[in-house]
Amino acid sequence: ELGLYGFEATLIPVLSFEFISLESLFEKLSHPECYGGLVFTSPRALEAIKICLKENSKNEAWLKSLKQRWNTKPAYVVGKATASLVEEIGLIPQGDKSGNAEKLAEYICSREKPTSSALLFPCGALKREVLPTALREKGIPLESLTVYQTTQHTDLQEALSCYFSQQGIPASVVFFSPSGVKFCLQHIQKLSGDFINHIKFAAIGPTTAEAMEAAGIRVCCTAESPTPQDLAAGIQKALPLQNC
Repeated sequence: ELGLYGFEATLIPVLSFEFISLESLFEKLSHPECYGGLVFTSPRALEAIKICLKENSKNEAWLKSLKQRWNTKPAYVVGKATASLVEEIGLIPQGDKSGNAEKLAEYICSREKPTSSALLFPCGALKREVLPTALREKGIPLESLTVYQTTQHTDLQEALSCYFSQQGIPASVVFFSPSGVKFCLQHIQKLSGDFINHIKFAAIGPTTAEAMEAAGIRVCCTAESPTPQDLAAGIQKALPLQNC
């Protein structure tokens, strides 16, 4: 998408994920009658389910009855990437136009009642409290289960050093998560030195933009919604096309 605007983009993996509590996750998925629906705010939560379904017996149980039973209940998702993974396991996503946790919480609150059964929320260890807090304030029950942990990618420092030594100071740096800011920023500051003010920093969404501002970075653009198209359009506005 960035290439269509004449930009040359280099992707540097920032995060590694370790999946945990998978037996507990499948145990809960085996009892749809106990829940009012599912909530997904990250593609990783779906990856955890897909790992569970690699086991033949679990996949068989899912295809035979569990998928159908869960499909009588909502599967709330925060964006299109997560929605497409929900569809891959055979469920029908709702709320995918939300784009962030705040808006998804509003969407859920408009559809659920305090008398509903708890929503099952497979999530990461670093999840923000925005969605759980908003639902709690409305009395909508939510059961969180941590199914993955986020750590710094083992090759991150080396990859950043290689980029700067081979390509110099980037015209723009895009962050896709608060964790990315946390793990990357000090390396980028060190490698950029006095030239850091020449870099246009962009964010995939408002949550990441807040983390960047809290770390003292001036955010030049935030994608209107977390899609490649909106991100590319935002960078194009922030970055006149010259030597990029």
